[in-house]
Amino acid sequence: MPKVAPYALLPFQFCRRPSGRILLVNEAGENLFIDNERDFDAFVHLNLPVDHPLFESLFSRHFCAITSDSIATAVELTAAQYRTRKLFLDQFTTLHMFVVTVRCNSDCKYCQVLSEAEHAEKLDMSIETAEKAVEFAMSSPASHMTIEIQGGEPLLNWNVAKAIVQKAEALNASLNKALTFVVCTNLTLINRDHLEFCRNHNVQISTSLDGPPELHSGNRPLRSGCDSFSTFNEKLNLAREVLGVGSVSALMTTTRDSLVRLREIVDKYISMGFNNLFIRPLNPYGQACRNATSIGYSTDEFLDAYSNALRYIININKQGVYFQESYASLLLSRILTPLPTGFVDLQSPTGAGISGIVYDYDGGLYPADEGRMLARQGDKKFLLGNVYTTTFREALGGDKLRQMVSQSLVETVPGCAYCAYQSYCGADPIRNYVESGEYIGCPPTSSHCRKTKRIINLLFDFIEANDPETMAIFWSWIYRLPVSELMVPRRCVGADPTGMTE
Repeated sequence: MPKVAPYALLPFQFCRRPSGRILLVNEAGENLFIDNERDFDAFVHLNLPVDHPLFESLFSRHFCAITSDSIATAVELTAAQYRTRKLFLDQFTTLHMFVVTVRCNSDCKYCQVLSEAEHAEKLDMSIETAEKAVEFAMSSPASHMTIEIQGGEPLLNWNVAKAIVQKAEALNASLNKALTFVVCTNLTLINRDHLEFCRNHNVQISTSLDGPPELHSGNRPLRSGCDSFSTFNEKLNLAREVLGVGSVSALMTTTRDSLVRLREIVDKYISMGFNNLFIRPLNPYGQACRNATSIGYSTDEFLDAYSNALRYIININKQGVYFQESYASLLLSRILTPLPTGFVDLQSPTGAGISGIVYDYDGGLYPADEGRMLARQGDKKFLLGNVYTTTFREALGGDKLRQMVSQSLVETVPGCAYCAYQSYCGADPIRNYVESGEYIGCPPTSSHCRKTKRIINLLFDFIEANDPETMAIFWSWIYRLPVSELMVPRRCVGADPTGMTE
């Protein structure tokens, strides 16, 4: 009679760490380190004794099931976590981005949308188009929605920006969706009237800050010739005065000049009262592509600089300053919790279209901002229709988006299907198309894959080291609370894998 195994394996991926340990990750993203090959081989060949110290952790995190118990129960528990991770599918198309103009008073070196000078009013969205787009957006089945007004510089077409907010509020009187409004602006044109409208309608501000004055002004010159940073700083103070500090967030874009100055950029963000920084690399669109020889860099150069900056930020937190790196925070949330992040680039299937949609100034519909950027360069492959001629169901349920979705499941994409980091990553079919001409692309060599995999590796270096102070900082980033206000999961500060501790 064959020997009956005391347990059954549940699906998981694994990889060998530089330390010699083996990292296991299951379908729901639960992870566990096995110290050596001997124990790993014993486990996968069903020879690990159930009284082995490792077995309880393997069992509790759903890497195996006791045969005498119901395997179906273990599968259901894993499935519940998996469903939680995929909740973005339940709230279909929550982000709606309105391009109210392609005009801009700034001439950024890395502008992705090929913005035009301020006099090019033919590139403005009309009131009629705006209202049609809002009607389209509000037909989304999502119960909560973010309406993001962008450009170019949206303040150059402020009457249409206001009309979008007011139309959405009027329609929502009967729909009762949870609405959030955001205006993406360089701030340099903002005045008290703009800000009072934002305050009265709960509109948040998203802006751009590239760091110290000469770096910011060099990357983001104003067409007027005025100093970009000093104007930005003046208007930032005004916005905070009217709206409050928490209503203004900032993003930076990394150029070649930025790579060697990331510490200075971190320090500048902190000195200006921000508590987070998204170290965002260049994207291969618009001016960023045209100016690649002067402002670009290799993926490895970016990752080396990012790694050093992340360590610097961690050390700042150890000195008692709460400050997070946003991309690391997103990945840590995916690694250490089953919660969805809502970040389009890390979704499987793709978040393009499923999580967000773009309304161009002429009413054109795109599944992501990158699709709209390609259209500005003459490639309208990702155009889904127009608000005047296309219904929500036709645009979001049509063959074009279905093809993108079907080829963006990392669970089935070659090169991703057996990757240990599959649960934490996502597909970017538009970026793949730009780099390879195909939705799937070549994950092992794509810049998205190389960047994400190396940063996840870096974060697992910290997780594997299990320094209590560092892990407490990571949890503070996930929950957006200073360490002093946080209940830290005991699993990440000691040997006990369950429970919570102060």
